[in-house]
Amino acid sequence: MSGMDERFQILRGRIEQTCDRCGRNPMDVELLPVSKHQSVEAIREVAALGFHSFGENYVQEGMAKHLELPSLDFHLIGPLQRNKAKMALSHFAEILTADRVELCNRLSRLAEELQTQRGVWIQVDKWDEATKEGGCSESELPAIFSELEGSSFLKVRGFMAIPPPGRISTFNEMALLRDRWQQKKGLRLRLSMGMSDDLEAAIIAGSDQIRIGTALFGERLRPI
Repeated sequence: MSGMDERFQILRGRIEQTCDRCGRNPMDVELLPVSKHQSVEAIREVAALGFHSFGENYVQEGMAKHLELPSLDFHLIGPLQRNKAKMALSHFAEILTADRVELCNRLSRLAEELQTQRGVWIQVDKWDEATKEGGCSESELPAIFSELEGSSFLKVRGFMAIPPPGRISTFNEMALLRDRWQQKKGLRLRLSMGMSDDLEAAIIAGSDQIRIGTALFGERLRPI
């Protein structure tokens, strides 16, 4: 068994054990491999395990990988500047970091111009971490939803969050926020939260997607 296979089996075991504890179906928890600073060869190795979608933090790095691996989907999980919105729509299947009205407006206009259907997640910040990781407050959600729902080419998938390290209770805050907005909108909204160190708490709280980097790929290469 290779190191990659072994790491994957360990992760799958953690997910299955946690789901068993909280009465969830492991099939309802998506593992999104985060390939930031990982080589194309490493991505191919993970893809051989059955993965088709990968998370990337940087637009240009993700674009380069998409051009080399066009059969795979890349999802943007890092901050997006307005001047890179067109590039992001052209090379990422989903954008998980829509966090302000101005950006959503530009994504909406460009998606129509490109005639490109894309999934969009709203990044939420409930912990005053916006200067570090990005994210909008709950008070900004009505305007953001209005902008995204006005597009025929963008589909709201749910919420993404990056809680501060060590504040595991914040996963429950996001689950409550999701519940409130599902009721308001009458939509099924997914939650993307939880990483290698805290995936158990995120799953128990109700996360639908966990974003895993080092625990699957191993140590990252130097930034490219």
